[in-house]
Amino acid sequence: MNILVLVSGNGTNLQALIDAHYSSIITAGICAVISDRPGIYALERARAAGIPALTEEPDKGLSKEQRRIEHSKRILERARNYKADLIILAGYLSILQGELLQEYMGRIINIHPSLLPKYGGQGMYGERVHRAVLDAREKESGCTVHLVDQGTDTGPILLQRKVPVLAGDTAESLAQRIHKEEYIAIVEAAVLMVQRLDKDTEKGN
Repeated sequence: MNILVLVSGNGTNLQALIDAHYSSIITAGICAVISDRPGIYALERARAAGIPALTEEPDKGLSKEQRRIEHSKRILERARNYKADLIILAGYLSILQGELLQEYMGRIINIHPSLLPKYGGQGMYGERVHRAVLDAREKESGCTVHLVDQGTDTGPILLQRKVPVLAGDTAESLAQRIHKEEYIAIVEAAVLMVQRLDKDTEKGN
């Protein structure tokens, strides 16, 4: 089984997936890593692990809607070429739309740094999420892995991991604690999805 990982940043969640694969925790292989921006460290992590690393930048010359659809079409072509069975968004900031979501329905997962449905949706990513949690004086936060649907952070939840919000927390300190849980959550979710897809394949046979 092949996993395609989409990234936009440093790639620490990607590294957790790579390490889990080499430790045989995740039985599927990572067939490729695609970034929506050039030069990010996640691509170096992929190359260091011998994984094809590519960049597919959204076309800024198009309108927002057209850009998302055109970008998603290119991702779909890559997924088909690499025969990806599962797509994992590991800190991927571009919004996917169109045929990709239909063809891979139930086979795309995303990790989000809050306890969805709280603090999700467009514009809610990175430190923005953690600042919103602190501003609301929440007692806990965490991360969520969910299936991707046509909305933004609205798909069915696979699993969550929680952390307490501590007195004196900053967005940075809260983020650091949640990141540690993300590394666990994304691997657990990948294992769960591979098992599900394996069972579906067996039923199909």
